[in-house]
Amino acid sequence: MIDTRTTSPFHIPAVRQIGFDQPWNWLAAGWRDLLRSPSVSLAYGALYAIAGCLLTYGMVALGAWYVILPLAASFMLLGPLLGVGLYEASRRHAAGEPVSLRVALNAWRRNRQPIFMLGVILMLAVLLWIYIAMFLFAIFYGSGGFNVDAFFAETFFSFTTIWFLIVGIASGAVFATFVFAISAVAFPMIIDRPDMSTTAAVLTSLNAVRRNWWPMMLWAGLIVAFSVAGLVVVYVGLIVTLPLIGHASFHAYRDLVD
Repeated sequence: MIDTRTTSPFHIPAVRQIGFDQPWNWLAAGWRDLLRSPSVSLAYGALYAIAGCLLTYGMVALGAWYVILPLAASFMLLGPLLGVGLYEASRRHAAGEPVSLRVALNAWRRNRQPIFMLGVILMLAVLLWIYIAMFLFAIFYGSGGFNVDAFFAETFFSFTTIWFLIVGIASGAVFATFVFAISAVAFPMIIDRPDMSTTAAVLTSLNAVRRNWWPMMLWAGLIVAFSVAGLVVVYVGLIVTLPLIGHASFHAYRDLVD
């Protein structure tokens, strides 16, 4: 029996091995949580959808079109942090406790320091990713700039733009893999276990991904698919997809960590 009450930063809980199709069960459980408190879950998702729209509008107003795609990708990188309130809602559902939007938005208070530290790591990863994206833009387009009026033609027929997208997506995949590996179960575990340290949470997440590589790659693919589906409709889809993924991530943690 593992004692999860220890405060040692290097105490790593045991990780279970799961079946390849288990991520579908997490989605089903996440959907049930969403339906148990739809007003809370959808309002939570709406707040971040509005934030995404405002940030995108700001980039358009500044003429920084080349930042929009990295900015959209950063929502996926920050997804584990954005879902903190949803993990708390799922935890409360499992414990039979009441759920409200106020409780969800204040979930970070439950274990402040580890959430802050891991959040800083994710923010640094996002900033580095945006910096690299801007650097790639400068390499491929130089001072000639990017013709927004011919966006679709340049995207699908320009040799330069095709390679720009290939290199950009490849570099983004590296950042996404790193963020996913360190945070797949880290944030839900920090919310569920207030005495859990950042180090233990990250190492447990890495261990969970390592021991369940193919199921976790399926789960990562599903997260990307639902996130893209939410983003392509001008962030509106995030109102549903963000809560769904957040609730499901809590059930993923509960299945993976002993």
